[in-house]
Amino acid sequence: MTALRPEIADPQPDTGVDEQGTGPITLHESIATLFASRGEWRKAYLHLRSALDLVYADQIEEPHVPEQLRREVDRLRREHAEAREQSLRDSLTDTYNRRYLDQRLMDLLTEHGACRHGLAIALIDLDWFKQVNDTFGHLLGDRVLQRVVELLQDGLPEGAFCARYGGEEFVLVLPRVDAATALEIAEAARERVERHPWHEIAPGLRVTVSAGLAYEPPADEAPERPAVSAEQQLLRADSLLYTAKQLGRNAVAYRADGRVRLAGAASGRRAIAQTRALDYY
Repeated sequence: MTALRPEIADPQPDTGVDEQGTGPITLHESIATLFASRGEWRKAYLHLRSALDLVYADQIEEPHVPEQLRREVDRLRREHAEAREQSLRDSLTDTYNRRYLDQRLMDLLTEHGACRHGLAIALIDLDWFKQVNDTFGHLLGDRVLQRVVELLQDGLPEGAFCARYGGEEFVLVLPRVDAATALEIAEAARERVERHPWHEIAPGLRVTVSAGLAYEPPADEAPERPAVSAEQQLLRADSLLYTAKQLGRNAVAYRADGRVRLAGAASGRRAIAQTRALDYY
């Protein structure tokens, strides 16, 4: 961080800086510099913010804020925001990570209880991904994960997002949708992955995904239905994902009218009545 001394070196009674430059503004700046050197941007920003507040303190008219101090506060604010964003991103695929998923899903479920829209979660897993790594190598496997994320995120509606759940599992979170729309989005994502020209990455490469789609209807449509937690909804999606795997993979499994069904081209496969996790209807 660039030193801030030139603009505030002269003692000014209304800024709290004494002749030795050891006043509270100087102290906050020094502490901010130390925290910034350690990459602790939030703490650095808070101390620079405190320094800026001291400049404003006890002044009737709007004071002149040293421009360099203002720039440092703005820079630290931006860097803190960037660091915060990066902490919520998966380093390989640049999609959101499990930390963001847990935080956002909890907020969405809270909002869901007071709105008239449904909330859907699609848990998606790459089929036979270990074979991809074993056959083509882990570096190409990483490229496959990155491309799959791009395909899953393509055309998502406003407010929806993709997050890496772990390994080769991803989650599509679809707020404010009805059941039919959620199913269309999940099935379209599956089709995009299946139809992608994977052979252009490596001859013989083929990639498909399976998905379990858990849908939570609007509160006013099922007032007697107990509220669910993020963990419960993920378990439901995981149960349906297991069903899709059991019924041949490359399919989206969902529940309708109390039965497990498969979407799209897979709909003709043998249906089964129960899934691995709790029966939640």
